[in-house]
Amino acid sequence: MPHLFHKSRWNLIVAAEFFYRAEARIVEMEVVMEHYLSSAAAAIVLMGGMGMAMADTIVVQPEQETVVREYIKKEPLASVNLLGLELKLGSPVPDKVELREVPNVKYRVAVINDQTVLVDPDTRQIVEVLH
Repeated sequence: MPHLFHKSRWNLIVAAEFFYRAEARIVEMEVVMEHYLSSAAAAIVLMGGMGMAMADTIVVQPEQETVVREYIKKEPLASVNLLGLELKLGSPVPDKVELREVPNVKYRVAVINDQTVLVDPDTRQIVEVLH
């Protein structure tokens, strides 16, 4: 009988070690999966943000810029000085600034603080600052 008890005790020890190692592997796999899932979630969020940013980005074609530059040379515009207005994409242009139509160009043009800007006539937001 003692021999049988010894064998079953050994089997219990082997089984316990097997389950301990299996549990350790499961925990290790959970940590790895959490890492990959959080990385994947971050990538999805970033890609979604890029998609929204790309959808809001307005691309002014080089040909349109050339037409605007040539128009400004032929028909110079007086610069409107506006203190505190930051000339960057998306900045709103006040109603007191006259927007001039340029033939064959979707956007309107203005010269603000000695900088030529293209403005979306519907939103009055700057879509391009020409340098």
